[in-house]
Amino acid sequence: MRDLRIVFMGTPEFAVAGLQKLLEEKYKVVGVITAPDRPAGRGQKLNESAVKQFAVSQNIKVLQPTNLKDPAFLEELKSLNANLQIVVAFRMLPEAVWKMPEYGTFNLHASLLPDYRGAAPINWAIINGETKTGVTTFFIDEKIDTGAIVLQKETEIKPNDNAGSLHDRLMHLGSELILETVKQIEAGTAKTQKQTDDKELSTAYKLNRDNTRVNWERPAQEIYNLIRGLSPYPVAWTLFTNGDAKEQQLKIYKASLEETGTQNLEHIGKLTVNGDKLYISLKNAQLQLEEIQLPGKRRMPVKDLLNGFNFNEKAKVI
Repeated sequence: MRDLRIVFMGTPEFAVAGLQKLLEEKYKVVGVITAPDRPAGRGQKLNESAVKQFAVSQNIKVLQPTNLKDPAFLEELKSLNANLQIVVAFRMLPEAVWKMPEYGTFNLHASLLPDYRGAAPINWAIINGETKTGVTTFFIDEKIDTGAIVLQKETEIKPNDNAGSLHDRLMHLGSELILETVKQIEAGTAKTQKQTDDKELSTAYKLNRDNTRVNWERPAQEIYNLIRGLSPYPVAWTLFTNGDAKEQQLKIYKASLEETGTQNLEHIGKLTVNGDKLYISLKNAQLQLEEIQLPGKRRMPVKDLLNGFNFNEKAKVI
């Protein structure tokens, strides 16, 4: 058995579960690399990453380089004398970093590679209507998410999953896969499989203002999947008018789909209030909005919003 000395690299909550699992199993984590503290909120108070907060609570040495090629950082990393590096939700590493340890550097990615390489695999799997996804560990190479695969675990995407619920499930599945991968590397039994690009692959593009906006001309199921795939972050959005010329932004956190079976082409985008419910007309269905956010207001259930906000009978989304 190899005596492992591990450096762990990660930033968000998704990465914490894997680090915690390693410590629970008594692995020697000699250092943690995470993003620099960033100002956040009105007071611009410095915000520490979830990984840093956890590492500090466990008395693990933390490095927060702004430049991963900085010679001073590389020297400090080398001085930790790690022989394995693990990366979860961090950033692209220069060759000088990922080639440093004797047993390599492996990454946990939240998809079944080679599909959904890129920045937002959890969101795009739901947006594209996939029924399964998973997690993959692979050894890092020169390109993004293309290295040799060590292990994979699958999970079902349920019809009512959103990005938040799937994130949490993959976070725990991923921590188990990290542990399995480390055990194989420790025993010297890890086998790898090259990724193949012999089929058309789905890509996990970076999310931006354009690809998170709802196109109301799309099929109802696609619209519903987009809303699920972007909730609770970064959230699907649209513009709406409340019977006048003023355009306002509407964020949609939660909705449900009701098939109508009839074509509503002339009414697509119409907002209708029925009691304490709010609907948007689609091509062959209607979307019931359940949790939304209007400008200057907090995120809230529609029935609460309707207590103090009136939608005009000419209201529509754009």
